[in-house]
Amino acid sequence: MSVNAREAILAEARHAAQKHGYNGINFRSIASAVGIKNASIYYHFDSKASLGAAVAHRYWQDTAQHLETIRSTSASAGEALKRYPAIFRQSLEDDNRLCLSSFMAAEYEDLPQDVKVEVQAFVDANVAWLSQVLSEKGTGSSEDYKKQALAIYTAVAGAQLIARIHKNTELFDELMVTYQQTGLIPII
Repeated sequence: MSVNAREAILAEARHAAQKHGYNGINFRSIASAVGIKNASIYYHFDSKASLGAAVAHRYWQDTAQHLETIRSTSASAGEALKRYPAIFRQSLEDDNRLCLSSFMAAEYEDLPQDVKVEVQAFVDANVAWLSQVLSEKGTGSSEDYKKQALAIYTAVAGAQLIARIHKNTELFDELMVTYQQTGLIPII
């Protein structure tokens, strides 16, 4: 089986997980969407847990890379913070999906340990990036930046949930403006 089949499996599993959570990762449905036999998935992933962990790992790695691109292409830390919510908005624009990590976090108690580790890594990567960007803007302590970063991450992820319920990306945008106006997301 080719590397392209493995990538197709990962992409389809990601799509399913963003739409239906960890329980949406179904080998039969993924195989059908990719155009392979159900058993062929086992060539790359020996279990649903290993596929779920691989999807979640790739997801946070891709996000971390995207965050670095945001920072390196932003003129200031404030601009980077203003652009941060776009990674969550993008999922909403793509068939009203959720951040994969947010969906899996809601299922956390029922996840295999390997998947839990990757979900936590996503949160950690976001909080670390936000903490770093916040530290560029001020003179507070690293602990204060970490607390503020977690608040920003949580607020943005929560706004995505509410916007998904209403199938309304404009609601997400309105919440981001409110977060900026109230100082939760400091953009200046």
